[in-house]
Amino acid sequence: MVELTSLFALALIAFAGGALGASLGGYPALSVAGFVVVVGEVAKLTRASIAAAAPIDPAALGATGITASIGLGTGVGPHVALGGGVAAAAYAARQGYVDTDFAYHEAKHVTYSLGAKPDVLLVGGVFGVVGAALAQGSVAFALPWDPIFASIVVSAFLHRIAFGYPLLGAIRGGLLDMSPFERGERRAMRTDGGTTEAESRATTEPSQTDARFVVEPWLPHQYRWASVTLLGFVVGVFAAFVTYATGSPFLAFGLTAATLVFLSLRMEKFPVTHHMALPAGVLVIALVGAADPALLQNGVTPEEVEIAVTLHLAVVAGGVMGAVSGLFGELAQRVLYAHADTHLDPPAVAIVLSTLLIALLDIAGLVTQNIVPTLGL
Repeated sequence: MVELTSLFALALIAFAGGALGASLGGYPALSVAGFVVVVGEVAKLTRASIAAAAPIDPAALGATGITASIGLGTGVGPHVALGGGVAAAAYAARQGYVDTDFAYHEAKHVTYSLGAKPDVLLVGGVFGVVGAALAQGSVAFALPWDPIFASIVVSAFLHRIAFGYPLLGAIRGGLLDMSPFERGERRAMRTDGGTTEAESRATTEPSQTDARFVVEPWLPHQYRWASVTLLGFVVGVFAAFVTYATGSPFLAFGLTAATLVFLSLRMEKFPVTHHMALPAGVLVIALVGAADPALLQNGVTPEEVEIAVTLHLAVVAGGVMGAVSGLFGELAQRVLYAHADTHLDPPAVAIVLSTLLIALLDIAGLVTQNIVPTLGL
Protein backbone atom coordinates (compact mmCIF):
# COMPACT_ATOMS: atom_id res chain seq x y z
CA MET A 1 0.00 0.00 0.00
CA VAL A 2 1.45 3.33 -1.01
CA GLU A 3 1.68 5.74 1.93
CA LEU A 4 -0.36 8.93 1.63
CA THR A 5 2.77 11.05 2.00
CA SER A 6 4.42 9.22 -0.90
CA LEU A 7 1.26 9.54 -2.97
CA PHE A 8 1.16 13.28 -2.26
CA ALA A 9 4.82 13.62 -3.23
CA LEU A 10 4.26 11.78 -6.51
CA ALA A 11 1.21 13.93 -7.28
CA LEU A 12 3.21 17.06 -6.56
CA ILE A 13 6.03 15.88 -8.85
CA ALA A 14 3.49 15.10 -11.59
CA PHE A 15 1.95 18.55 -11.13
CA ALA A 16 5.37 20.16 -11.48
CA GLY A 17 6.14 18.04 -14.55
CA GLY A 18 2.86 19.00 -16.20
CA ALA A 19 3.41 22.68 -15.43
CA LEU A 20 6.92 22.42 -16.87
CA GLY A 21 5.44 20.88 -20.02
CA ALA A 22 3.02 23.80 -20.23
CA SER A 23 5.84 26.31 -19.90
CA LEU A 24 8.18 24.65 -22.39
CA GLY A 25 5.54 23.46 -24.85
CA GLY A 26 4.46 19.87 -25.43
CA TYR A 27 7.03 18.76 -27.98
CA PRO A 28 10.00 20.62 -26.45
CA ALA A 29 9.10 18.87 -23.16
CA LEU A 30 9.01 15.51 -24.92
CA SER A 31 12.46 16.18 -26.37
CA VAL A 32 13.71 16.79 -22.82
CA ALA A 33 12.30 13.39 -21.83
CA GLY A 34 14.11 11.89 -24.81
CA PHE A 35 17.42 13.37 -23.71
CA VAL A 36 16.91 12.02 -20.19
CA VAL A 37 16.16 8.55 -21.55
CA VAL A 38 19.34 8.66 -23.63
CA VAL A 39 21.39 9.69 -20.61
CA GLY A 40 19.78 7.00 -18.46
CA GLU A 41 20.29 4.23 -20.99
CA VAL A 42 23.88 5.22 -21.77
CA ALA A 43 24.64 5.39 -18.05
CA LYS A 44 23.19 1.92 -17.58
CA LEU A 45 25.08 0.51 -20.54
CA THR A 46 28.37 1.88 -19.23
CA ARG A 47 27.55 0.54 -15.75
CA ALA A 48 27.75 4.08 -14.41
CA SER A 49 24.10 4.40 -13.48
CA ILE A 50 23.48 5.71 -9.99
CA ALA A 51 20.61 4.48 -7.88
CA ALA A 52 17.77 6.97 -8.21
CA ALA A 53 16.39 8.32 -4.96
CA ALA A 54 12.99 8.76 -6.58
CA PRO A 55 10.75 5.68 -6.80
CA ILE A 56 10.70 3.76 -10.06
CA ASP A 57 7.49 4.53 -11.93
CA PRO A 58 5.64 1.24 -12.59
CA ALA A 59 4.33 2.74 -15.84
CA ALA A 60 7.87 2.98 -17.24
CA LEU A 61 7.69 -0.30 -19.19
CA GLY A 62 10.21 -2.13 -17.03
CA ALA A 63 12.92 0.52 -17.47
CA THR A 64 15.30 1.18 -14.60
CA GLY A 65 17.37 4.00 -13.10
CA ILE A 66 17.14 7.53 -14.47
CA THR A 67 15.08 6.39 -17.45
CA ALA A 68 12.32 4.99 -15.24
CA SER A 69 12.29 7.57 -12.46
CA ILE A 70 12.55 10.71 -14.60
CA GLY A 71 12.58 10.18 -18.39
CA LEU A 72 9.53 7.88 -18.36
CA GLY A 73 8.42 8.70 -14.82
CA THR A 74 6.66 11.48 -12.97
CA GLY A 75 9.48 13.93 -13.63
CA VAL A 76 9.29 14.72 -17.34
CA GLY A 77 7.64 11.51 -18.56
CA PRO A 78 5.55 12.01 -21.71
CA HIS A 79 2.29 11.28 -19.87
CA VAL A 80 3.09 14.13 -17.49
CA ALA A 81 4.99 16.82 -19.41
CA LEU A 82 3.67 16.23 -22.94
CA GLY A 83 0.13 15.62 -21.70
CA GLY A 84 0.28 18.72 -19.51
CA GLY A 85 1.79 20.81 -22.28
CA VAL A 86 -0.83 19.77 -24.84
CA ALA A 87 -3.69 20.52 -22.43
CA ALA A 88 -2.15 23.88 -21.56
CA ALA A 89 -1.90 24.78 -25.26
CA ALA A 90 -5.61 24.02 -25.68
CA TYR A 91 -6.45 26.15 -22.65
CA ALA A 92 -4.18 29.04 -23.67
CA ALA A 93 -5.68 29.10 -27.16
CA ARG A 94 -9.20 29.13 -25.70
CA GLN A 95 -8.22 32.09 -23.52
CA GLY A 96 -6.74 33.98 -26.47
CA TYR A 97 -3.21 33.95 -25.03
CA VAL A 98 -1.56 32.64 -28.21
CA ASP A 99 -1.42 34.65 -31.42
CA THR A 100 1.32 33.49 -33.78
CA ASP A 101 1.74 32.80 -37.48
CA PHE A 102 0.88 29.13 -36.92
CA ALA A 103 -1.12 27.84 -39.91
CA TYR A 104 -3.54 25.70 -37.85
CA HIS A 105 -5.65 26.34 -34.75
CA GLU A 106 -3.37 27.73 -32.03
CA ALA A 107 -4.48 24.89 -29.74
CA LYS A 108 -2.41 22.58 -31.97
CA HIS A 109 0.74 24.68 -31.60
CA VAL A 110 2.55 22.26 -29.28
CA THR A 111 6.05 23.38 -30.24
CA TYR A 112 5.29 26.85 -28.84
CA SER A 113 6.50 27.64 -25.31
CA LEU A 114 3.73 29.17 -23.19
CA GLY A 115 5.91 30.91 -20.62
CA ALA A 116 4.94 31.45 -17.00
CA LYS A 117 1.29 32.58 -16.86
CA PRO A 118 0.00 31.14 -13.57
CA ASP A 119 -3.30 29.82 -14.92
CA VAL A 120 -1.56 28.10 -17.84
CA LEU A 121 0.93 26.48 -15.47
CA LEU A 122 -1.92 25.36 -13.23
CA VAL A 123 -3.69 23.70 -16.16
CA GLY A 124 -0.47 21.98 -17.20
CA GLY A 125 0.11 20.82 -13.64
CA VAL A 126 -3.40 19.47 -13.19
CA PHE A 127 -3.19 17.51 -16.43
CA GLY A 128 0.25 16.27 -15.39
CA VAL A 129 -1.40 14.73 -12.33
CA VAL A 130 -4.24 13.40 -14.50
CA GLY A 131 -1.71 11.83 -16.85
CA ALA A 132 0.18 10.16 -14.01
CA ALA A 133 -3.07 8.84 -12.52
CA LEU A 134 -4.27 7.47 -15.85
CA ALA A 135 -0.97 5.66 -16.41
CA GLN A 136 -1.08 4.12 -12.92
CA GLY A 137 -4.65 2.98 -13.52
CA SER A 138 -3.60 1.30 -16.75
CA VAL A 139 -0.79 -0.49 -14.90
CA ALA A 140 -3.09 -1.52 -12.03
CA PHE A 141 -5.37 -3.37 -14.44
CA ALA A 142 -2.46 -4.66 -16.57
CA LEU A 143 -4.12 -3.26 -19.68
CA PRO A 144 -2.37 -4.57 -22.80
CA TRP A 145 -0.68 -1.45 -24.15
CA ASP A 146 1.90 1.13 -23.24
CA PRO A 147 0.37 2.85 -20.19
CA ILE A 148 2.30 6.08 -20.69
CA PHE A 149 1.09 6.79 -24.21
CA ALA A 150 -2.40 5.45 -23.52
CA SER A 151 -2.56 8.09 -20.78
CA ILE A 152 -1.64 10.80 -23.32
CA VAL A 153 -4.45 9.73 -25.64
CA VAL A 154 -7.11 9.69 -22.91
CA SER A 155 -5.83 12.98 -21.49
CA ALA A 156 -6.20 14.63 -24.91
CA PHE A 157 -9.86 13.63 -25.11
CA LEU A 158 -10.36 14.93 -21.57
CA HIS A 159 -8.88 18.35 -22.35
CA ARG A 160 -11.13 18.63 -25.39
CA ILE A 161 -14.13 18.01 -23.17
CA ALA A 162 -12.88 20.26 -20.37
CA PHE A 163 -12.23 23.28 -22.58
CA GLY A 164 -15.22 22.96 -24.88
CA TYR A 165 -13.60 21.63 -28.04
CA PRO A 166 -15.31 19.04 -30.25
CA LEU A 167 -14.06 15.49 -29.71
CA LEU A 168 -13.36 14.83 -33.39
CA GLY A 169 -14.21 18.02 -35.24
CA ALA A 170 -16.43 18.46 -38.29
CA ILE A 171 -15.57 16.01 -41.07
CA ARG A 172 -15.25 17.90 -44.36
CA GLY A 173 -15.05 15.48 -47.26
CA GLY A 174 -13.76 11.98 -46.58
CA LEU A 175 -12.50 11.09 -43.11
CA LEU A 176 -9.11 9.94 -44.45
CA ASP A 177 -8.93 12.36 -47.40
CA MET A 178 -6.01 14.81 -47.29
CA SER A 179 -6.46 16.07 -50.86
CA PRO A 180 -8.26 19.30 -49.79
CA PHE A 181 -5.03 20.30 -48.06
CA GLU A 182 -3.03 19.56 -51.20
CA ARG A 183 -5.41 21.79 -53.17
CA GLY A 184 -5.03 24.57 -50.61
CA GLU A 185 -8.72 24.57 -49.69
CA ARG A 186 -9.57 26.73 -46.72
CA ARG A 187 -12.67 27.36 -44.66
CA ALA A 188 -14.59 30.46 -45.69
CA MET A 189 -14.25 33.58 -43.57
CA ARG A 190 -17.30 34.92 -41.76
CA THR A 191 -18.06 38.62 -41.59
CA ASP A 192 -17.33 38.58 -37.87
CA GLY A 193 -13.82 37.30 -38.50
CA GLY A 194 -14.53 33.67 -37.71
CA THR A 195 -14.80 30.76 -40.12
CA THR A 196 -17.73 28.75 -41.32
CA GLU A 197 -17.67 25.00 -40.90
CA ALA A 198 -19.23 23.99 -44.20
CA GLU A 199 -17.79 26.33 -46.83
CA SER A 200 -14.27 26.32 -48.17
CA ARG A 201 -12.17 28.05 -50.77
CA ALA A 202 -8.86 27.41 -52.48
CA THR A 203 -5.89 29.71 -52.12
CA THR A 204 -2.34 29.32 -53.31
CA GLU A 205 -0.91 32.16 -51.24
CA PRO A 206 -2.26 32.01 -47.70
CA SER A 207 -1.89 35.08 -45.51
CA GLN A 208 -2.34 35.94 -41.86
CA THR A 209 -6.01 36.74 -42.50
CA ASP A 210 -6.83 33.47 -44.25
CA ALA A 211 -9.13 30.93 -42.65
CA ARG A 212 -7.79 27.57 -41.54
CA PHE A 213 -7.28 24.73 -43.97
CA VAL A 214 -10.25 22.45 -44.53
CA VAL A 215 -8.15 19.57 -43.22
CA GLU A 216 -4.90 19.99 -41.29
CA PRO A 217 -2.40 17.13 -41.57
CA TRP A 218 -0.34 16.71 -38.42
CA LEU A 219 2.92 17.10 -40.36
CA PRO A 220 2.51 18.68 -43.81
CA HIS A 221 5.73 16.98 -44.94
CA GLN A 222 4.92 13.54 -43.48
CA TYR A 223 1.46 12.26 -44.28
CA ARG A 224 1.53 10.28 -47.52
CA TRP A 225 0.99 6.55 -46.98
CA ALA A 226 3.95 5.35 -49.03
CA SER A 227 6.47 7.76 -47.54
CA VAL A 228 5.29 7.08 -43.99
CA THR A 229 5.57 3.33 -44.57
CA LEU A 230 9.11 3.56 -45.91
CA LEU A 231 10.18 5.98 -43.18
CA GLY A 232 8.73 3.65 -40.55
CA PHE A 233 10.59 0.67 -41.99
CA VAL A 234 13.90 2.57 -42.04
CA VAL A 235 13.47 3.83 -38.47
CA GLY A 236 12.37 0.36 -37.34
CA VAL A 237 15.52 -1.19 -38.80
CA PHE A 238 17.63 1.45 -37.05
CA ALA A 239 15.86 0.93 -33.72
CA ALA A 240 16.13 -2.85 -34.00
CA PHE A 241 19.86 -2.61 -34.66
CA VAL A 242 20.34 -0.26 -31.68
CA THR A 243 18.43 -2.72 -29.50
CA TYR A 244 20.41 -5.67 -30.90
CA ALA A 245 23.71 -3.90 -30.22
CA THR A 246 22.86 -2.65 -26.72
CA GLY A 247 20.07 -4.82 -25.30
CA SER A 248 18.08 -1.64 -24.61
CA PRO A 249 14.62 -1.23 -26.19
CA PHE A 250 14.54 2.40 -25.02
CA LEU A 251 17.74 3.93 -26.39
CA ALA A 252 16.52 4.37 -29.99
CA PHE A 253 13.26 5.79 -28.64
CA GLY A 254 15.21 8.28 -26.54
CA LEU A 255 17.35 9.31 -29.49
CA THR A 256 14.37 9.84 -31.80
CA ALA A 257 12.34 11.65 -29.13
CA ALA A 258 15.27 13.94 -28.36
CA THR A 259 15.40 15.01 -32.01
CA LEU A 260 12.03 16.72 -31.57
CA VAL A 261 14.05 19.69 -30.39
CA PHE A 262 14.86 20.29 -34.07
CA LEU A 263 11.16 20.31 -34.96
CA SER A 264 10.60 22.79 -32.16
CA LEU A 265 13.33 24.97 -33.66
CA ARG A 266 11.35 24.89 -36.92
CA MET A 267 13.89 22.93 -38.89
CA GLU A 268 12.05 22.46 -42.16
CA LYS A 269 10.57 19.02 -42.92
CA PHE A 270 12.16 17.35 -39.89
CA PRO A 271 10.59 13.88 -39.42
CA VAL A 272 8.94 12.66 -36.21
CA THR A 273 9.85 9.02 -35.63
CA HIS A 274 9.85 8.05 -31.94
CA HIS A 275 6.59 6.13 -32.38
CA MET A 276 8.29 3.98 -35.01
CA ALA A 277 11.39 3.32 -32.90
CA LEU A 278 9.89 2.23 -29.56
CA PRO A 279 7.71 -0.67 -30.80
CA ALA A 280 10.56 -1.94 -32.99
CA GLY A 281 12.90 -2.08 -29.99
CA VAL A 282 10.28 -3.79 -27.82
CA LEU A 283 9.64 -6.41 -30.52
CA VAL A 284 13.34 -7.34 -30.66
CA ILE A 285 13.30 -8.01 -26.92
CA ALA A 286 10.08 -10.03 -27.39
CA LEU A 287 11.89 -12.18 -29.96
CA VAL A 288 14.68 -12.77 -27.45
CA GLY A 289 12.07 -13.88 -24.92
CA ALA A 290 10.50 -16.21 -27.44
CA ALA A 291 13.86 -17.95 -27.83
CA ASP A 292 14.55 -18.15 -24.09
CA PRO A 293 12.15 -16.53 -21.56
CA ALA A 294 14.75 -16.87 -18.80
CA LEU A 295 16.87 -14.19 -20.47
CA LEU A 296 14.26 -11.56 -19.62
CA GLN A 297 14.54 -11.92 -15.87
CA ASN A 298 17.36 -9.45 -15.16
CA GLY A 299 17.55 -7.40 -18.33
CA VAL A 300 19.06 -8.47 -21.61
CA THR A 301 22.71 -8.06 -22.53
CA PRO A 302 23.91 -7.60 -26.13
CA GLU A 303 25.57 -11.00 -25.93
CA GLU A 304 22.27 -12.65 -24.97
CA VAL A 305 20.45 -10.86 -27.78
CA GLU A 306 23.03 -12.11 -30.27
CA ILE A 307 22.70 -15.69 -29.04
CA ALA A 308 18.88 -15.67 -29.05
CA VAL A 309 18.10 -13.80 -32.29
CA THR A 310 19.90 -13.48 -35.60
CA LEU A 311 20.69 -9.97 -36.75
CA HIS A 312 18.73 -10.33 -39.98
CA LEU A 313 15.61 -11.50 -38.11
CA ALA A 314 15.88 -8.63 -35.65
CA VAL A 315 16.23 -5.88 -38.24
CA VAL A 316 13.56 -7.27 -40.58
CA ALA A 317 11.07 -7.69 -37.73
CA GLY A 318 11.95 -4.24 -36.41
CA GLY A 319 11.52 -2.72 -39.85
CA VAL A 320 8.09 -4.28 -40.28
CA MET A 321 6.99 -3.13 -36.83
CA GLY A 322 8.29 0.37 -37.51
CA ALA A 323 6.31 0.52 -40.75
CA VAL A 324 3.17 -0.78 -39.06
CA SER A 325 3.46 1.77 -36.27
CA GLY A 326 4.07 4.54 -38.78
CA LEU A 327 0.85 3.56 -40.56
CA PHE A 328 -1.00 3.51 -37.23
CA GLY A 329 0.21 7.05 -36.62
CA GLU A 330 -0.91 8.19 -40.06
CA LEU A 331 -4.34 6.63 -39.56
CA ALA A 332 -4.59 8.36 -36.18
CA GLN A 333 -3.70 11.77 -37.54
CA ARG A 334 -6.31 11.52 -40.28
CA VAL A 335 -9.06 10.43 -37.90
CA LEU A 336 -8.27 12.24 -34.64
CA TYR A 337 -6.13 15.27 -35.58
CA ALA A 338 -6.73 16.59 -39.10
CA HIS A 339 -10.38 17.63 -38.57
CA ALA A 340 -10.09 18.68 -34.93
CA ASP A 341 -9.12 21.89 -33.14
CA THR A 342 -6.58 20.62 -30.57
CA HIS A 343 -3.56 18.37 -30.61
CA LEU A 344 -4.28 14.68 -30.06
CA ASP A 345 -0.87 13.10 -30.48
CA PRO A 346 -0.76 10.67 -33.45
CA PRO A 347 2.52 9.06 -32.24
CA ALA A 348 0.87 8.32 -28.89
CA VAL A 349 -2.01 6.53 -30.62
CA ALA A 350 0.49 4.65 -32.80
CA ILE A 351 2.45 3.43 -29.78
CA VAL A 352 -0.75 2.33 -28.03
CA LEU A 353 -1.88 0.31 -31.06
CA SER A 354 1.53 -1.18 -31.86
CA THR A 355 2.20 -2.21 -28.25
CA LEU A 356 -1.31 -3.67 -28.14
CA LEU A 357 -0.31 -5.75 -31.17
CA ILE A 358 2.85 -6.93 -29.38
CA ALA A 359 0.81 -7.78 -26.26
CA LEU A 360 -1.64 -9.81 -28.36
CA LEU A 361 1.25 -11.67 -30.01
CA ASP A 362 2.55 -12.44 -26.51
CA ILE A 363 -0.86 -13.64 -25.30
CA ALA A 364 -1.09 -15.83 -28.39
CA GLY A 365 2.29 -17.39 -27.53
CA LEU A 366 4.12 -16.13 -30.62
CA VAL A 367 6.54 -13.93 -28.66
CA THR A 368 7.45 -13.50 -24.99
CA GLN A 369 8.14 -10.18 -23.32
CA ASN A 370 7.89 -8.47 -19.94
CA ILE A 371 7.63 -4.85 -21.08
CA VAL A 372 4.02 -4.35 -22.19
CA PRO A 373 1.33 -5.60 -19.74
CA THR A 374 -0.81 -8.51 -20.94
CA LEU A 375 -3.89 -8.46 -18.65
CA GLY A 376 -1.99 -10.70 -16.25
CA LEU A 377 -2.03 -13.57 -18.76
